[in-house]
Amino acid sequence: MSSHPASGRAPAELLHAAAVLYFEEDATQAEVAARLGVSQATVSRLLSEARRRGMVMIKVLPLPGGEESLGRRVAERLELKDVYVFPDTAPEVLGAGLGPALGAALEDAGLTQGDVVLLSSGKMCYTAARSDLPPLPGVTVAPTVGGLLEPQPWYQTNEMTREFAARVSGQPAFLYAPAVPTPELHASLLQDPAIASVVDMWGRARCAILGVGAPPTSGRSLPHYAAEHISSLADAVGDVCSRFYDRDGREVPFPGSGSMLSTSLDVLRSIPTTIAVAVGRDKVVSLVAGARARFFNALVTDASTAELLLL
Repeated sequence: MSSHPASGRAPAELLHAAAVLYFEEDATQAEVAARLGVSQATVSRLLSEARRRGMVMIKVLPLPGGEESLGRRVAERLELKDVYVFPDTAPEVLGAGLGPALGAALEDAGLTQGDVVLLSSGKMCYTAARSDLPPLPGVTVAPTVGGLLEPQPWYQTNEMTREFAARVSGQPAFLYAPAVPTPELHASLLQDPAIASVVDMWGRARCAILGVGAPPTSGRSLPHYAAEHISSLADAVGDVCSRFYDRDGREVPFPGSGSMLSTSLDVLRSIPTTIAVAVGRDKVVSLVAGARARFFNALVTDASTAELLLL
């Protein structure tokens, strides 16, 4: 190392080496000092500086059982029936925490044979469909929105419905129709018995699992139908079932939304148990607005997002 840490700002390489030895290899400060050829006091300064520069992130987790208390406080703040909080996890293992929390929400819904469960699109619903969930034998699982012309798996509503139904030992119902047809095609599609039967399920569903989108202007990836009309969505703070809404819970229309084949916001309000599944700082405003508008009455989220909802 060319410069000495005592002479000023330490080289990034030295900070990184100290942090790796101490935080990843569990070396003591004395051992780090010996390895790097510096004093133990210098190691302490290096570790502090590494944290200040953002090279090291340390998170204090809630006490065991703290998620339940946190959930109650968020439920009270947002006036929801229930909030199920799971510990923060890395994105690649999100389902490990989401599955048990969503499973608890589904069990509390009291679903029985013959009930209809709706599933919307999005990354969280995709994760839910691949998580370990409790059996719900005899339920029918149906998508809340038609197909989207996107390559990502979390937009493949029929496939997600099939996976989710298999997870809970239910029966899938498929919607073979585009999410945003022309008005002429929309009227024709509703005459098809198979499509009409799924649309009818929306109005008699007992439960819905809903992904909640961040504000469309937040820079997140949008499906083509929304990206093409982003200027029309300037007032939107989020969406459920591909229905965009503003801070007051009013639907924000865009060209083509009038003929969209998806569950309406009014229908969502009539479903006994509507469970939003969402995590992330960018979802806070959409979750607050959606809860106040009663698009969902329960929430499954992680501890970090729950804490942000209390600010």
